[in-house]
Formats: sequence, C-alpha cells, structure tokens
Amino acid sequence: MRHLLVVLAALMLPTAAQATSIAYGARVGMELTIVKKSGIGSTHASILGKHNRRAAATFCREYGHDFTKACIDEEMKSPLHFEITANCKTGAFTTFYGDSMIFQGRNKGTEVTTDYLIKAVEENEVLDGSGASGYDYTLDQFKALCPNRVR
Repeated sequence: MRHLLVVLAALMLPTAAQATSIAYGARVGMELTIVKKSGIGSTHASILGKHNRRAAATFCREYGHDFTKACIDEEMKSPLHFEITANCKTGAFTTFYGDSMIFQGRNKGTEVTTDYLIKAVEENEVLDGSGASGYDYTLDQFKALCPNRVR
C-alpha cells in the first residue's frame, strides 16, 4: 500500500508546463509566481511571472540567514525580466535574466556532460551544466515554455 501511495504522489506532481511557480535562479526561494501563460509549445510561447513575498522570505531565511523585512524588500526588487518567451520550433528563447538562448536538443556526445545542449547566444557558449552556468533553471524555463521539446 505504501508503494502505491508513493507512485500516486509522483504521478500527481505538476509538470513544468502545469506549475504555478518557476525558478529564476539556483538558490532556494529564487522563484516567481506564474501570472499568465500563452502559446505554450508554439512559435510564440510566453510566460509572465511576478515576485512573491513568500519566496523572497524563503530565500532570505534559507540562503541569506536573514530574517529581516529589509532583506525581503531587497529580494522583491531583484532586477528581472518578468516575461520569458520562446519559439519552440527553432528553440530560441529568453530567460528571466533577459538572456537569449537556443535549445539545441539532446546532447549526442559532446564534451559537455548535460542531457541537452543550450547555447547562450551573447557568449556563444553552450551551458556546461555547472551551477554557475544556470543550466538547470534555464532548462526548466525552456521546459515550461516548450514541454514537448524536452522529454
């Protein structure tokens, strides 16, 4: 019975396309509330997000060990682009930091050890999967915009 409950719970977890929040960074609490989605999976996919105090408080408490209102207020002012967009056909997309990226599909044996290749357009470099590259949350943003491209 316990195994059945675990399986049912896993099946009920929302996919990236169904989520009510989305990460903009790798640290705990670095997430935005999804306000609006349109054209998901299309050539004009977009997601509009906004800061929320709960996530900002979590970031301050868990990452910064700062329990003050000033920390929460500062996190709420994080300079972000609140809309991300994608052309799911070409793989071109933007992040909450305003970066232009190109999803290049499954990694087929490059020196990068990630499952998928994502190229940062301005830097002309493929994200290497390290925490510093932002690969995980960048891939999650693309998954939310173009769920059928990432399996």
